[in-house]
Amino acid sequence: MTSPNASHCDSTQLYFAERALLSSGWADNVLMTVQNGQFISIDVDSAPTTTSHVLSGPVLPTLANVHSHAFQRVMAGAAEVSLNPNDSFWSWRDLMYKVVQKLSPDDAYIIAKQLYIDMLKAGYTQVGEFHYLHHDRGGKHYGQICEMSNQIIAAANDSGLGLTLLPVLYSHSGFGGQAPNAGQARFINSTESYLELHQACEKALENQALHRLGICFHSLRAVTKPQIENVLQTLSKHRPIHIHIAEQQKEVQDSIAFSGQRPVEWLDNEIGLNERWCLVHATHLTAAERQAIAKKHAVAGLCPTTEANLGDGMFPGVAFEQEGGRWGIGSDSHVSLSIVEELRTYEYGQRLRDQQRNRLYRADQTSIGDNLFQQALLGGNQACDVSLGLNVGNRADFMVLDESHPFIAASEAKDLLNRWLFATNESLIKDVFVAGQHLIQNFRHQQEESSRLAFTQAIKKAIYHV
Repeated sequence: MTSPNASHCDSTQLYFAERALLSSGWADNVLMTVQNGQFISIDVDSAPTTTSHVLSGPVLPTLANVHSHAFQRVMAGAAEVSLNPNDSFWSWRDLMYKVVQKLSPDDAYIIAKQLYIDMLKAGYTQVGEFHYLHHDRGGKHYGQICEMSNQIIAAANDSGLGLTLLPVLYSHSGFGGQAPNAGQARFINSTESYLELHQACEKALENQALHRLGICFHSLRAVTKPQIENVLQTLSKHRPIHIHIAEQQKEVQDSIAFSGQRPVEWLDNEIGLNERWCLVHATHLTAAERQAIAKKHAVAGLCPTTEANLGDGMFPGVAFEQEGGRWGIGSDSHVSLSIVEELRTYEYGQRLRDQQRNRLYRADQTSIGDNLFQQALLGGNQACDVSLGLNVGNRADFMVLDESHPFIAASEAKDLLNRWLFATNESLIKDVFVAGQHLIQNFRHQQEESSRLAFTQAIKKAIYHV
C-alpha cells in the first residue's frame, strides 16, 4: 500500500460513479479526475472512459472524526461493571488512569494503528487526535519530548489516515491551578514544556501531506487563564483550538464556585470564542452559552456514543440547529467507530428527550439523514482544518457504499442517506479512498490481519495483565 502521506507523483486517476453526493446534492454519472491527491475536475452526466475506475456503488464524501483519545480504544467495553451505585464519568476515569500506566510507546503505536484502520473502514479519513499521553510511567519526559506523538504520527502514516494532531496542555487537577494527582503524571506539562512539545510536533509533521497541527487545552480545570493566553499569543493564529468543556455537571459547578461563571460563559468572556475553537462535548449549556457558540461560529465537538456511555447528558441539539450552530462528530473513547451509530444516537437522543420525531433538521434541509451527514461533514472540516467533500480543489477522499444491500440498491437518491443511517446495522462501506489512494478495498485494509494480532496482545497486556 502506498501511503497518501508520501509525496504524490504527477499522476492522474479517473473515477466514475453512477451516483455521487456532491456539495450541490446527488448527481448521476459523475466522472471525477484526481491529480496529485486532489479533485481537479468533477463532471456530471458523463460516461466512463477506457481508463476510468468504475466505482460499484453510491459514492459519498468521507468525514473527519473531530475527537479521539487513541489509547482509550484498548479499554472499550472494560468498564461496564457496576462498582458504585453512583457510577459516573469520574469512576470511569479511575479505570482509565490504571490502564494508562501500563502502556509503552510501542503499545501506543499498536493501539492507534488498529484504531485508525478501523476508522478508515468506518468512513473517517481524518482524525482530531486529542493527545495527552506524553510521558513515561513515572511522568518523566522521554529523550525526545514528542516520543508518544511520534507513535501517533507513525500509526497514521502506516494506516493511511489523515491526522490533525492536537497535543494537549494539561497542568492541573482542578480549577485554580490545583496540583495534579498521581494518575495524571503521564499527561502533565508546564506551559514552557508544552510549547517545546508543540514545536517538536510541528517539525515532525513537516512534509506530511495529510496531516495538520492544532492547539489543545485539556479543560478549563486543567489550565489557568495565563497559560491559555501565553499559548495563544505564542503559537500560530491560524491553527484550530480544541478543549473539553462543560461535559459534566460537576465541572460546571466547580467552575461557578471558582470564577462565578459557567465554563463556556467564562471562555467566551475571558478569552473569546471564534471559528478556531472546537468545544468538545459542551453538553451542559445555558441558552446564552449555546447562542454564543453558534453566533461566534465555533464548532461543538459532539461524541454521542461516548457521552451516552459515560452518562454525560444530552447536548441541546434542536435549539442549536435552529440557531445555525456548527457541529462535528467524534468517537472519543471509541466504544463505537460507526458514523451510523454516532449520528443515529445524536438524533434519537433528541427524540427521547422531546418525545417527538425528526428533530435535527434545518429550514433548507428537512431530511434528517441528509442534514446530519452534511453538518458532520462541514463541522468536521472546520474543526480538523481540512477540506473533505466531493468538490474541485478538495483532497480526493471518498467512500463507496455496498450496492448489493437491498436498502442501497432499491433506494432513490433522496432516501439513500436516511435508509443508510436509520435502517441498517452492518457496515456498508465497501471502499475508501484517501487522496486518491484505494485504502479500503472490498471492506478490508491491506495491513488489517497483522495489526489485529498485535492489538489483541495489547488488550491482554493492558486489561488482563497477560
